[in-house]
Amino acid sequence: MNLKKIKNYKIFQIVCLLSITIFTIISLTFNLTDPNNIININNPFKVETLTLFIMGIFLYKYYSSFYFKNKKSNYIFKILSVFFSLFMIFGNSYNTLNNWNLIFGNIQVFLISCVMFIGYYFLFNRGINLIFDLICTNKFIRNKAQNNKILNFIFIKHPFISTIIILIICWLPYIVAFYPGILSPDPSNQIKQFFGLDMQYREYVIMLDENVNITNHHPVIHTLILGGCVWIGKLFGSDNLGIFIYSIIQTIMLISLLAYTIYYMKKLNTPIWFRKMTLLIYAFVPVFPFYAMSAVKDVMFSIFVIFYIIQLFDLIRNSNRNIYSNKKILMLVILMLLITLFRNNGIYLILMSFPFLFIIDKKNRLKILITLFCPVILYYSFTNILLPTLKVTPGSIREMLSIPFQQTARYVKEYDSEITDEERKIIDKILGYDDLASRYKPEISDPVKNNFNKYSNKDDLNRYFKVWFKGLIKHPNVYMEATINNTYGYFYPDAKNWYIYYKYDKRLEDTGKFNYHYNSLKPLRDILSGYGKIFPYIPILGIIVSIGFCTWICMITFGFILKIKEYKYLIYLTPVISLVLVCIASPVNTYFRYALGYVFAMPMIISILLYIMDENKEKKE
Repeated sequence: MNLKKIKNYKIFQIVCLLSITIFTIISLTFNLTDPNNIININNPFKVETLTLFIMGIFLYKYYSSFYFKNKKSNYIFKILSVFFSLFMIFGNSYNTLNNWNLIFGNIQVFLISCVMFIGYYFLFNRGINLIFDLICTNKFIRNKAQNNKILNFIFIKHPFISTIIILIICWLPYIVAFYPGILSPDPSNQIKQFFGLDMQYREYVIMLDENVNITNHHPVIHTLILGGCVWIGKLFGSDNLGIFIYSIIQTIMLISLLAYTIYYMKKLNTPIWFRKMTLLIYAFVPVFPFYAMSAVKDVMFSIFVIFYIIQLFDLIRNSNRNIYSNKKILMLVILMLLITLFRNNGIYLILMSFPFLFIIDKKNRLKILITLFCPVILYYSFTNILLPTLKVTPGSIREMLSIPFQQTARYVKEYDSEITDEERKIIDKILGYDDLASRYKPEISDPVKNNFNKYSNKDDLNRYFKVWFKGLIKHPNVYMEATINNTYGYFYPDAKNWYIYYKYDKRLEDTGKFNYHYNSLKPLRDILSGYGKIFPYIPILGIIVSIGFCTWICMITFGFILKIKEYKYLIYLTPVISLVLVCIASPVNTYFRYALGYVFAMPMIISILLYIMDENKEKKE
C-alpha cells in the first residue's frame, strides 16, 4: 500500500470516528428525560439508533483491522482510552439525569452507549498516541530562538519580575472592582468566629469550652490570619481595610507563585510558546484574579501545594546528590507544615508524596527522614496537644463521611419500603430519618450531613455502618450511583459547577458589627463576573478551567511517564493524586476550589512532563 493511500485511509478513519461520535451524541439528545421513549414503536429515531449500532460494528471491524496492522498501540494508552471513554458516557448520563439510565435504561440506550464508547475509545487512543509522538519527535519541545526584544526581555532575561508586572496590570480591574475582597460563606463565618460571634460551626460539634468560639472546622491558622487582618482594619476604623489587607497579601503571594512558575519553566528550558501560553492563561483566565481576591482557605493552600510540587520535582531530579543543606531542609519543613496547617487534609498530601523520596534517594535517606519527621510531629503536636490545651474544638467526624451518608440517603430515597423499623431507628440516630430522602441532593452532601447527630457515639456509628453494609449487599448499584453522582464532575470535562465567587455576602453586615461592603463600581463588577461565569462555556478556551479535563491531563502525564519508564518522576504527581482523592471524598461535586491546587498547577505539571520526556530522549540518543 503506497503512502498516499495510507494517508487517505487515515483521513477516512478520523472522519468516520468523528462522525460516529458526533452522531451518537446527537442521537442521545432526543428524549433525554425519558430514555424509555426510545423503544416506543412510533419513535422516529428508532431506525437511526439501529443504524448507529450497525455503523459502530462496521467501523470497529474496519478500523481495528487497519489500525493494529499499521501501528500497535501501547497498553497504557489503551487503558487511558477506556477510562476516558467511560468518563464521557457516564458523565453525560449523570450530567443529564443524575443516574446511569442513559447507559442502562434499556437495550437501545445500552447499544447506543456501546457505539459511543467505541467511537470515543479510538478517538482518544489515536489522540493520545499522536500527542506522545509529537513530544517524542521534539515537535512540542523544540525551542526556537527569539528575535523579538520584548519577548526576550519577558521570557529570557527577566521572567520573574516581568510576569509580576504583567499580572498586576491585568488583574488590577478585579482588585479595584471587588475591593476590599470577595467573602463567600466560609470566610464570612470564620471572621464571625474570630470575633466570638455565633455561627454555624458551633452547631456541628460538642464544644470543649463554650467560651472559646474558634473551632478547627476550618484551619485555625487561616481563621486567625483572616480575622487578625480584619482586627487590624478595625484599629484604623475600617473593616474594609482589614479585609483588603488580607486580599492584597494573598494576591501578591499568588502572583509571586505564578511568576516563579514562569521563571522555573525557563530553568527547565520549556518551549517559549508554552511559556507565552501560560502567561496568557494566568493573565486573562478569570479564575486566577477572582480567587486571588477570594478569602477562601484553598487559595493559600494551593499556593503552597504548587510550590511544593516544584520542590518535590527538584528533589527527584537531583536525587542521590548532596542537595539537602540546612537551609533547604528548613524551607521544606516550613513549606510542608504550612500545607498541613492551611487545610485539614493537607497532612495526607505530605504522607502520600514525600516518603517516596526515601525509596529513590539512597544517599540522603537520613535527611529525608528528618525533613519529613519535623513537620509531621509539629502538625500532630499542634492539633492533638496545643489546640486541645487552648480548648479549640476539633472538626466533626461527619466531614469524613460524605460518601457513606450520601449512599444511605439515596438508598432511603429509592428503597424506603425495604428498610426495617430497627434500621430506621439506627439511621435516625445518626442522620435523622423522616426527611432524609427529601434532603438528599445528588451532587452535594451538605443537606444530609448537616443533620448529623453530634452527640452520637462510637457504638451508634458502629450500628449505623452495619446497616450501611446491609444496604450495600442488597443494592450495591444504589451505592455506586450515589458515589458517581457526587463525584463524576472531577472526571467528566463537560461538568460545570461552582467555578468562581463574586457575589456580595451579607453575613457580616447582618450581624450589625461590621461595615463590609463593595464599592460603587457595580457596572465593572457585572462585566467581570459575567466574563467569569461564561468563560467555562467558551468553546476550546473553556476547557482550561475544566476540572475533569485537568484530571485527564494528570492521568495522561502519569501514562506518559510509565511509557518511557521514568518511574521515579511519578512521585511529583502524588500531590495531585492526593488532591483528586480528596475531591472524591468531598461533599460537593465539581467544586472548583477543592480542585484549585491541581488546576492552577496544570501549566507546571505539563512543563515538567516536557522536561522529563526531553531528558529521556537525550538518554536514548
